[in-house]
Amino acid sequence: MTLIPELTILQPADKEQIDLPRTSEEELAVGKKRLYIESYGCQMNFADSEIVAAVMRNAGFATTSSAEDADLIFLNTCAIRDNAEQKVRNRLKHLTGLKRQKPELLVGMLGCMAERLKTKLLEEEKVVDIVAGPDAYRDIPKLVEEAESGQKAVNVFLSREETYADISPIRLNSNGVTAFVSIMRGCDNMCSFCVVPFTRGRERSRDPHSIVREAQDLFDRGYREVTLLGQNVDSYKWEDTPPAPPTRGGVADAGNPPLVGGAGSVNFAQLLERVAQIHPDLRVRFSTSHPKDITDDVLHTMARYDNICKYIHLPAQSGNSRVLKLMNRTYDRPWYIEKINSIRRILGDDCGISTDMISGFCTETEEEHQESLSLMDYVRYDYAYMFAYSERPGTLAAKKYADDIPEDVKKRRLNEIIARQLEHSAARNQRHIGQVQRVLIEGPSKRSDDFLCGRNDQNKMVVFPKGDHQKGQYVNVRVTECTSATLLGEVINS
Repeated sequence: MTLIPELTILQPADKEQIDLPRTSEEELAVGKKRLYIESYGCQMNFADSEIVAAVMRNAGFATTSSAEDADLIFLNTCAIRDNAEQKVRNRLKHLTGLKRQKPELLVGMLGCMAERLKTKLLEEEKVVDIVAGPDAYRDIPKLVEEAESGQKAVNVFLSREETYADISPIRLNSNGVTAFVSIMRGCDNMCSFCVVPFTRGRERSRDPHSIVREAQDLFDRGYREVTLLGQNVDSYKWEDTPPAPPTRGGVADAGNPPLVGGAGSVNFAQLLERVAQIHPDLRVRFSTSHPKDITDDVLHTMARYDNICKYIHLPAQSGNSRVLKLMNRTYDRPWYIEKINSIRRILGDDCGISTDMISGFCTETEEEHQESLSLMDYVRYDYAYMFAYSERPGTLAAKKYADDIPEDVKKRRLNEIIARQLEHSAARNQRHIGQVQRVLIEGPSKRSDDFLCGRNDQNKMVVFPKGDHQKGQYVNVRVTECTSATLLGEVINS
């Protein structure tokens, strides 16, 4: 895959991050064993790492930002592409050397790669002591005890009920401003190229009352943006029951906002509204939407609330109906275009839209590749995650279709997709020049401490002089110039 550092176009599986806990009392904990976590892949994995950190804190572990200082190292893995798994295997080689220096160190593999390979991972990677799938995180303390006794420990059981709704995540690598809130787990969409249904199990939604309480708690602690996460948020559904009164410290909390909707089922549009009603200063985002499920009700809810960001990630994967059928996406090109038309009609042309696009899927012809490019021209995405098709063992595509597009053709088509997206990203950003954007400050710019950065409503990064402004504030920034990835401007008031 061709990577363009300036643009936010990388497939989530190509991203890597070390989670750095910020709580000094944990960093300075005396007499506690220390946990270090690295997360790879999608936003769900980063949210899961925060669940794992909470589970392990309850088991008596502190967290550390240094692998060398750790007694226990977890790699929370991704299996969406072979490239993602190879990154993890390369990281394990480094940890093998670390373990030679520190034989008592335990190494655990979590997440999708652990679920996909199961006990085979222990055979292939001798440095690994613990293997835990995405639904086994409550069991990790027991697995650690087993590994400490000298036994390899595995739990890759997939649950139909587990949502971790009662666990309060520890916000790793937190900027104190933005946070993820998981609203559902698993996926029932059997896209032929995707391993997620096999590694994360069946779809199940989380109690909406626990979601609202978590978002309320984040706002009370100074966070000003939450992203509601799910493999397919639009299929969220909960059969509602009257909740127990929210409590803080055992005392009934009258400060929580009333929940809209009442008894009965709660869909995603209703959940989105509940979270938006917490406070006008709490920004709400969500990811990911599936084109077959996103409804006009969701779009109208977004239109009603200024604090619901006008940005939608709507993966197309291909612009050709035959290829979409082979992918088992359950929609065709006209259906997808109608969804785009609905977004533009209800939310306006300024609503940010991003996508995923695969080049070189099984049997894709040159003409069908051109249809993907023409779809991009029609939509004019703000940015995209783009990659060449990578066959994954066990998927429907691997079982039914030959991976018959030569690698050089895949790469050439991918480069054409990337080039087209660069043009569109630059054009979409240029539309903002002269406009005033409301920006939530996330912290210093990566390039200079004299500048701050934050995102606008459309999820675009905006950079501006620091002045007297602070992280967590909203400021109005007039955009004066742009690159294909970033808006640049100056604060006009706050």
